[in-house]
Amino acid sequence: MKRQLVLENGTYWIGEGFGSEQDIVGEVVFTTGMTGYQETLSDPSYCGQIVIFTYPLIGNYGVNRDDFESIHPSIHGIIVKEACPYPSNFRCEMTFDEFLKAKKIPCISGVDTRSLTKMIRQYGTLKGAICSIDQDPHQMAEYLKNTELPRDQVAKVSTKKPYPSPGRGNRVVLIDFGMKHGILRELNKRDCDVVVVPYNTSAEEILLLKPDGVMLSNGPGDPKDVPCAIEMIKQIIGKIPIFGICLGHQLFALANGAETEKMKFGHRGSNHPVKELATNKVSITSQNHSYTVKIDSLVHTDLEVTHVALNDGTVEGLKHKYFPAFTVQYHPEASPGPEDANSLFDQFIALMDEYKEKAGDEPCLNV
Repeated sequence: MKRQLVLENGTYWIGEGFGSEQDIVGEVVFTTGMTGYQETLSDPSYCGQIVIFTYPLIGNYGVNRDDFESIHPSIHGIIVKEACPYPSNFRCEMTFDEFLKAKKIPCISGVDTRSLTKMIRQYGTLKGAICSIDQDPHQMAEYLKNTELPRDQVAKVSTKKPYPSPGRGNRVVLIDFGMKHGILRELNKRDCDVVVVPYNTSAEEILLLKPDGVMLSNGPGDPKDVPCAIEMIKQIIGKIPIFGICLGHQLFALANGAETEKMKFGHRGSNHPVKELATNKVSITSQNHSYTVKIDSLVHTDLEVTHVALNDGTVEGLKHKYFPAFTVQYHPEASPGPEDANSLFDQFIALMDEYKEKAGDEPCLNV
């Protein structure tokens, strides 16, 4: 079945439709990972986006039960050069097309993804639509120009109610801004007693849970669209150890007086080199974000840069100068991607243990 991809600048491609047959509008972005398409399509940070896979063949190892990063994918659509109809892998339980139909995700194949990616790298992220061949592409392009994309992605993907993931170790309150399951797995692996809470949970409610630490998760969209989270972070800084990832990193920066800005085409993929400034160690990281912390805005804050991206020099890590809190822009849990930075979870555990030990050494005053 023929379908078309239309961009707001009037460019369009004709290709083969698969997955859902519905028409969809979203922000067109690209990811450079060579594997991990199942984790990508189930990553809540892609909410509202149509994702181009730069690797040419997608679907060749099918879909299995273990590699999901969310239960209900919120990605709007997928663009590929070639979709494999007959996967071959011992873990395969259904084809790529079967899963996309079940989850109502529209996709288009047969598109020149190389030229499309080069266009986005040159002109920046564009709005686009995967739609019927009967649609007039010029009318659709005009519609896209005049359409404002939703800005409530975090509210769509965050849990609606708190829930526990019990353990016997440190209690961690995990703020779900669009949490990948990989983050929860890493905390569970370290026997943390995790309580996952919605994005709009107040500082008072969080502190009532008596956590040993707070994790700020990844998530979609512009961090400035979540003002309640920025205010919450302001109120817990210095009271409890904090570890932020991706959107959590950006929200932490805003709460400390820094600024964020939208990037031309963002970082997405599992091959991004990041340097730790203290050691000069380089890690290959998994990333997925459209926004970055403006390095010049950190001058008058209590934050210092700990990591930078080697490709473009953008801020990839921060820590507070006086309080037990640090964040990274990339994904130490990987899923998909390399696990070079996985030790950051151990660093968080050590920070919580150290903070508890210091608190235990303080004299108890009977009034």
